[in-house]
Amino acid sequence: MKKVLQRLLNRETVTYLIFGVLTTAVNYVVYDGLLRLRVNYLIANVIAWIAAVLFAYFTNKHFVFESRDYRLRTVLPEMGRFAAGRLITLGIEQAILFIGVDLLGGNERVMKLCAAVIVVILNYVFSKLFIFKNRKNQTDEKEDPDEN
Repeated sequence: MKKVLQRLLNRETVTYLIFGVLTTAVNYVVYDGLLRLRVNYLIANVIAWIAAVLFAYFTNKHFVFESRDYRLRTVLPEMGRFAAGRLITLGIEQAILFIGVDLLGGNERVMKLCAAVIVVILNYVFSKLFIFKNRKNQTDEKEDPDEN
């Protein structure tokens, strides 16, 4: 049991949880604000997703996965994988919202919070396995000054 806890409660998962909560807060605040402006909940969710993805990319890259290579040849493909992974979970979130709100008659805000739990877990898995693969000591690699 102690080994399991040590694997779960390491620096990476704790910082992911912290920034995941902050990203979720950014997402929810934008979503709620747009709902208050009478924007359709599915459109509000996409706009909130864009704000959250921008926030999450930089915080996850730097603080969670310690991917410190900011060369364009690294950032562009990394950002593309990040957005692709997040697009997948956006689709899942949109489906949960549609089913929960339109088909089951649930509240837009409550369903958004329920979907957030699933999305945060899936986003971590995608980030860990596919996006920020090369993590530590990337800035220690020899850099060609012409590549920056």
